[in-house]
Amino acid sequence: MKINDNWKIKHFDVGAARDLEVAAPEYIDYFWMTASVPGDVHSTLIDRKLIEDPFYGHNDLKCQWVEEKVWWYRNTFEFNGDVSKDHRYELIFEGLDTFATVYLNGVELGSTENMYISHSFEVARELKQGKNVLAVKFDPIHVHVKDKVQYYWSGFSKKRIWTRKAQSHYGWDWGPRLVAAGIWKEVHLEKRTFAKIDSVFAKTKSISHDKAIIEVEVDIASFRKDKDYVVDVTLSDGAESYSAKGKVDRKQATVVLEVENPRLWWTHDLGTPYLYQLKVELFADGVKVDDHQEDFGIRTIEVMRKDEDGNHRFTFVLNGEKIFAKGANWIPIDSFIGAVPDSRYKHLIKMSKDANMNMLRVWGGGIYEKEVFYDECNRLGILVWQDFMFSCALYPDYNKNFMANVKEEIIHVVKRLRNHPCLALWCGNNENDWLYEALYSSGEITHPFYGEKIYHELMPELLEELDPTRLFWPSSPFGGNDHNSRDQGDTHNWQVWHGNIEPRTFGEPQTVNYSVEGLSFKNFKNDTTLFASEFGMHASSNRYTLERNIPKDQFYWGSEEMAYRNKDIHHPKGILLMEGYTGVPRDLDEYIAYSMLTQAEGLKYGIEHYRRHKPHTSGALFWQLNDCWPGTSWSVIDYYLLPKASYHYARKFFSPVLLTLAHEPGKDMAIWVVNDRLETYEDEIELAVYQFTGEKVFSKQWTVSIPANVSQQVDVVLEQEALSGLQPEEAVIVIRSKRNKTDENFYYFRDQKDLRLEESEVTVSIDREKNELTLSANLLARMVTIEMDMEQLVIEDNFFDLLPNMSRTVKVGQAEGKDVPWETLRVKAINSVKTGVKKAF
Repeated sequence: MKINDNWKIKHFDVGAARDLEVAAPEYIDYFWMTASVPGDVHSTLIDRKLIEDPFYGHNDLKCQWVEEKVWWYRNTFEFNGDVSKDHRYELIFEGLDTFATVYLNGVELGSTENMYISHSFEVARELKQGKNVLAVKFDPIHVHVKDKVQYYWSGFSKKRIWTRKAQSHYGWDWGPRLVAAGIWKEVHLEKRTFAKIDSVFAKTKSISHDKAIIEVEVDIASFRKDKDYVVDVTLSDGAESYSAKGKVDRKQATVVLEVENPRLWWTHDLGTPYLYQLKVELFADGVKVDDHQEDFGIRTIEVMRKDEDGNHRFTFVLNGEKIFAKGANWIPIDSFIGAVPDSRYKHLIKMSKDANMNMLRVWGGGIYEKEVFYDECNRLGILVWQDFMFSCALYPDYNKNFMANVKEEIIHVVKRLRNHPCLALWCGNNENDWLYEALYSSGEITHPFYGEKIYHELMPELLEELDPTRLFWPSSPFGGNDHNSRDQGDTHNWQVWHGNIEPRTFGEPQTVNYSVEGLSFKNFKNDTTLFASEFGMHASSNRYTLERNIPKDQFYWGSEEMAYRNKDIHHPKGILLMEGYTGVPRDLDEYIAYSMLTQAEGLKYGIEHYRRHKPHTSGALFWQLNDCWPGTSWSVIDYYLLPKASYHYARKFFSPVLLTLAHEPGKDMAIWVVNDRLETYEDEIELAVYQFTGEKVFSKQWTVSIPANVSQQVDVVLEQEALSGLQPEEAVIVIRSKRNKTDENFYYFRDQKDLRLEESEVTVSIDREKNELTLSANLLARMVTIEMDMEQLVIEDNFFDLLPNMSRTVKVGQAEGKDVPWETLRVKAINSVKTGVKKAF
């Protein structure tokens, strides 16, 4: 039975109310405000208009009082079940954020101190027939951490290291401080008879051409020892099913299934992410007492650390096939995670798939994601790099109570997530090993490496027992002489944007170069990493997103409110990046356009470099996919799920078959084809050079046959030959498939700021019945941008370059099925003066 309805909340000052009084069934809560569960306190206050929208202007500062209060939740529910010696009743809270005390009918059941795990209480004796009163008290964080050491190195907050809650709630360099509290996941009351299934571990032991061996371990918890317990395990796909029984011995049973002609789970770019249904039933003396069902994918996953020649690699191998990991880092979907509907998750993960991503990294400063996240990644064929939730800080691993809390968390999380076929790797933390060593060498940290025992002792020991089927990677980045070494393991490239001077070695201070050249995305070309798991640069949110959250009198470039949208305190970085590529923006429109173009072209430059160097480089996960609020950040999709330019670029630079150009000004152009598919790519490709007026001045074609899973250079073309007498500032390069087998790719001989673009007029025809736009231009239109005033718009392609005398038709929709707001349509390009609009019905 779910207990998600009829909750009420109220706040008290610390020490102002007696706990047993407020928890008592007779306590009068008639005038308390109603609250949604799952949810949180802030979302309730926003709904009731008791606080102003924290995302608007500086309103987050107005609601910081919320985290200083004690918050109580109360609920009344009816119970009419049987209670006997054969039954137990478990009250289960899937998620309590964070320091909570639970009462049932005035009886204190216990306290919690971990947001990341579920908490259950056996309540058979406390339940009453009829009305029952459930109360949960949430203490403010400061009550529990005010007497703790708070001077260790810890980014963004010193208090957070003592709390097992979303670390980014305390603020990060892409989001505000909003320390949430509340019941953020579902609440259940579950009846148990004799025993229950405690955990299931299903793993693919081996795969051959016509058979897969699946082993299923089942742990049970029983309170009647005088019963014979048997588990019945079935794996089915609708057409066929495979079953076996196992006797429970010492609370565990192991069952082996042989699946004939298995259909494997693949990432969506390589095959079908096929899912079977796994069902486990528990019987006591022949009577069914519990069951468990979930999706299961037959697949093997490993990380190859050295290749056949003994060279260092960091390559994911799925079902025996080496893959190039293409994707992004995932941060919490909202500052208020509990209130987010599943539909938002589903749309964002679908957007990832549509952009040809095959891996997402769940970053270690947020949460172990909700089930819908992993379910959608399973269904859509996207691998998950899973961090444990430790990031950019020293953690008190010397404290016995803290370590006991962490151990319980790791056990719970691993058991919860290990059956998901999408899960590819466990990672101990985000940047702790690397930053500790670098900052210790620089003299900024003087303490021991607190937290080391978690990632290098506790986690590997537990994972060896709980999930030996995946690589445990202690940290990200990690490996080599400097944990961010390009020679081993994975790396975070923060030379671009942060200006870090790389490479360095252990013991050397970390130095930076804050200059146009030091921060430039052109530095990606020197990166020899084996696996790039973080890198990126800022771009503005879409204009609609900014307009909704910045007061009108502050809606201009350089305003205090615009600056407040950017939580990375080193604001000059973005200016330096734009200065090097687009030039410095003069107003808000230019800032939005220039920052988006710089981010998009920068990510394209880096990722195409990484992909050309396959298999030496085997992955590129950029920072970051999404936003938790409507700010300016490294995201490629803003808070209202509106793509930035780089999202649409990603769909092309992550294409399974990539036609790409390696070129530096004044030097020869190398033409490459990257084929990530598992079959040969055969095509005719063309490199064409156009004047901005549309005249083709150069063309060269090749018939290509690129083997499966290979990056290959096709040819070299001299820059002067390709220009055919044109100035390099007056030409555009297009590489395309003559058979339309993959996306065409645009390049320029020089940076955006140096191009001699003339003013272009974009003409737009609207067909409302088909929800389509058709666009054309009289001269080359740079970064054609389609805008409308609605969140979660789905535009088939956007922020593209348009050659004159060629039209593009683009479908437009809305993720929730709402009508497209055509009356708000705006179409522009960086070099456009006006747009002509023709309506068709």
